[in-house]
Amino acid sequence: MKDDEIWVRDEIESPCVKLCVVHPEARLCIGCYRTIDEITQWSRMTHDARTAIMAQLPTRAPTLTKRRGGRGARIAG
Repeated sequence: MKDDEIWVRDEIESPCVKLCVVHPEARLCIGCYRTIDEITQWSRMTHDARTAIMAQLPTRAPTLTKRRGGRGARIAG
């Protein structure tokens, strides 16, 4: 066994993309689509719990509404 194999872990990595802003209505992080509870509990979750959340994340993206202001809204109007 090599020395570096001790630190190899079979875990799901965090989906965090370092864009940590919680959408005010959906209450999801706009970067990773996790809830605040999921983010705070992530390091203590089981592998199965993380896997289940990771499977749900792609379906959460459409729940975030587009911003209404800014240049895009002026052009569309």
